[in-house]
Amino acid sequence: MSASGSCLCGEVNFEIDGDFESFYLCHCQYCQKDTGSTHASNLFSSVAKLIWRSGQENIKTYKLPSTKHIRSFCSNCGSALPSVQMNDKLLVVPAGSLNENISIKPNAHIFTASRANWDCELESIKSYKQFPQ
Repeated sequence: MSASGSCLCGEVNFEIDGDFESFYLCHCQYCQKDTGSTHASNLFSSVAKLIWRSGQENIKTYKLPSTKHIRSFCSNCGSALPSVQMNDKLLVVPAGSLNENISIKPNAHIFTASRANWDCELESIKSYKQFPQ
């Protein structure tokens, strides 16, 4: 598999060469803070390669002290970006940073003990194709 991705402002562009082994929706308190939402949607691979195409100078990486939590992002627009973790053994890619659809579906919700109390039965609320009038 090959996929391209970018940040919101378009300054940072990358490619992923290889397959993802898993796709998790993480509800831990750190991912909630990172995203400002109920969960992070991350793809994981121990075999895929990350190739930066442009904007590498705009990438910032934050490691939360005394944890394994790492977040890379564009210093210009704040968009989440891929990071190589665990001594270069694991590629973590925010699913929303990819420019095209992917065929892999989420494997599981993880860290659900930290799940936001308002993140329940969301399929039952109204749905709009664009901003409601």
